[in-house]
Amino acid sequence: MSDESTRRDEAEGVSAGTCRRYISADGKAVGELPEFARDREELSVLYRALVLTRVFDEKAVALQRTGRLGTFASSLGQEAVSVGVASAMRGEDVFVPSFREQGGQLWRGVTPEELMSYWGGDERGSDFAGPREDFPVSIPVASHVPHAVGVAMAFQQRAESRVAVAVFGDGATSKGDFYEGLNMAGVWQVPAVFVASNNQWAISVPRARQTAALTLAQKGIAVGIPSEQVDGNDVIAVRAAVHAAVERARAGEGPAFIEALTYRLSDHTTADDAHRYRSDAEVSAHWREDPIARLRTYMVEAGCWSKVDEESLLDDCRARIDEAARAVGERPPQPVTEMFDHLFAQLPEETARQRNHALSKA
Repeated sequence: MSDESTRRDEAEGVSAGTCRRYISADGKAVGELPEFARDREELSVLYRALVLTRVFDEKAVALQRTGRLGTFASSLGQEAVSVGVASAMRGEDVFVPSFREQGGQLWRGVTPEELMSYWGGDERGSDFAGPREDFPVSIPVASHVPHAVGVAMAFQQRAESRVAVAVFGDGATSKGDFYEGLNMAGVWQVPAVFVASNNQWAISVPRARQTAALTLAQKGIAVGIPSEQVDGNDVIAVRAAVHAAVERARAGEGPAFIEALTYRLSDHTTADDAHRYRSDAEVSAHWREDPIARLRTYMVEAGCWSKVDEESLLDDCRARIDEAARAVGERPPQPVTEMFDHLFAQLPEETARQRNHALSKA
């Protein structure tokens, strides 16, 4: 049996059993929707966030291809995970993202300009004007899981009604940082929620070859943490599951782990060529699960979205992202001394010498 067949069989088995879902791939309601999903305005806000994320990604890829951005990790096909997670959090909570959560970051107030600056190599992009205590993008795989535990422990010790929420990919669940972090969270019962965005690929390694575990969610059960699988292409399911977990954690009932089943429709990053390890036919088959098309279909059939709404939204998102790209492009670069000026309260003699040398060559 091929890796893809194995993944498909697993997904179908989970879907028939314990995987949380409210909107099917063809845009039909499955069972009773959560209260927030019965509000047309709430749905439109979620949908707008999904579309803004995709428009941002499209622009970022275009900027990278023309040499104006560095290597970039698109969230194409995975937008519902980060948007669903962020929409379930409160402003005072802390978001601890990996490198494909731009949708959640935008939701929480990180600006497109800041994200573009970061991916362009300018660390001023990590100095968020909005969510000051949210963590910056984490490129190392799984290293931010213990960080989220530490944040949650601080909340616990201060008796603050706040929750740390970490998001990472499926490959991260094979790292020691992941196991150690979840184990500590379970032992200490800290207010943290961990979300694995299972896009089926750890760069070029398929899910079936990463781990022998039947599901990733059961890895949380092994350390005594309530765990759940959700349809990661259903933004309603992600939001509902994460909201429930976050509020349990806030109430002092300990951490939770959620596996969001999704699929990476793009290359791993702009430095990758996914054609080398998976077929176009496989990717095409997963386009029918597109989270944006899914929610749009549901909203259109429910009579709360129209072609005019769609065109207006696309125009607004593109104008906003184009303006962000223009502003970033016109921003003066940082002076060379920036690489030295935030390391020490007082520069060591050798570092000071290097700074002066760099300044003389600038």
